[in-house]
Amino acid sequence: MGRGQTAGLSEDAAVLSRVMDSLREPVIRAAIEWLELPRNSRGLDIACGIGLEDIRLVQSIAPHGRVVGLDLSMPSLIAAKGHSKECAQAGDLDFLLGDWSKLPFAGDSFDWIWSCDAVGYAPYYQAHAIEEITRIVRPGGSVAILFWSSQSLLPGYPGLEARLNASQAGIAPFEEGMPPESHAMRGVGLLRSAGLERVRAMTFVHTVHSPLGDQAWAALTALFKMRWGGSEAELDEAYRDAYQRLCLPDSPDFILDQQDYCAFFTYTMFTGRKPNKSFHSVFTNQ
Repeated sequence: MGRGQTAGLSEDAAVLSRVMDSLREPVIRAAIEWLELPRNSRGLDIACGIGLEDIRLVQSIAPHGRVVGLDLSMPSLIAAKGHSKECAQAGDLDFLLGDWSKLPFAGDSFDWIWSCDAVGYAPYYQAHAIEEITRIVRPGGSVAILFWSSQSLLPGYPGLEARLNASQAGIAPFEEGMPPESHAMRGVGLLRSAGLERVRAMTFVHTVHSPLGDQAWAALTALFKMRWGGSEAELDEAYRDAYQRLCLPDSPDFILDQQDYCAFFTYTMFTGRKPNKSFHSVFTNQ
């Protein structure tokens, strides 16, 4: 597939997820390793998409762990089941259609809950939603919420990138006028308000630089469109011209084709544990 075909791929969400995964994979794997999920445990992936993370999660808890992927999109779940067939632990993966704001599970059903690029984004990142997630984790179990938190993608053009990041598309899914506490980076308070303990935050960084392979080029091209698409109307003439010259793949000055290109992005993860009832009862009775 030639690089010039990337724009057509972005119309298909499943294909876009696969393209972007080539860029995100090192960060996702680093986050999973940092969690040190218990071997042979049972976990839930909320908004699992096409299931690529579920494969990594179930591999991390092998040989007898189990992961359930939940998503609202049937096409995504069909794609997830297809991908899982390539995994040695395919028999330990389940995919269910469901709404994570009304989780179809009894209380204390899972050892851990994971969500990447879903929970954490407004308007779904609110105290009652985190409480619903906490409900289905067993006492002593953990919750992990991972999301894209920052990027530096236009080396040498900090003014243009700052202006793009300040656009409506750039600050999405946050919106002007929303309560500051609903921003994903306020996750420490939200997890604590849901009754979780041992709340921690960790940021993971991934760097890319030239020469870019076809997969990285396609993923970054899709990322430019996803992060800043539609922002041109908010730019003045000088910034709009710079955006069109540097950020569109048909331009002869497309920044990804420059020999000294280097960029990075970050993912931030908030984690917490549900209080262990037996532990607390010991001290309550003393």
